[in-house]
Amino acid sequence: MANANEVNTKTVRNRRQVSYQSYDDLLADAEKLAGGDVEMVGNWTLAQVFDHLVRSFNASIDGIGFKLPWLMRVVAAPIFKHKMLNVALPSGFKIGKSSKGKFYPHEDVGLEDSLDRLRKAIERCKTERTRSMHPLFGDLSCEDWDKFSLRHAEMHMGFAVPVEK
Repeated sequence: MANANEVNTKTVRNRRQVSYQSYDDLLADAEKLAGGDVEMVGNWTLAQVFDHLVRSFNASIDGIGFKLPWLMRVVAAPIFKHKMLNVALPSGFKIGKSSKGKFYPHEDVGLEDSLDRLRKAIERCKTERTRSMHPLFGDLSCEDWDKFSLRHAEMHMGFAVPVEK
């Protein structure tokens, strides 16, 4: 059941436009945001965004645990692969109930803890060169997984808007 205060993330207009060329770019942005005042224009706190990214980065190495339906993998994947690896991921995608426990952030996650775990997950992505099967695209190279992970991070980090003092 949806929360009455839940934002439809497909229609949020005041998101930041974010572009990361590397995990170092992402980490620099995360550290800057964590050190200042931020308005979250989505449904999660900044700590929850970090927690979700940690979970997804680690799953890219350890295994996702699900596949999207066959028709999506055969029909949609070839159409959207270039865009989702090189341009942008759409917001508003809902994870299936069976995967929420693995990918949804904890409600009470702390900012410093989640930032520290993000640092560790990024280091892991930079040093471990094997990746699991992608639930939509199947077998991706490590470089393509990294592109996807950065596009995924851009989408979520775009909901964090620095507040000018």
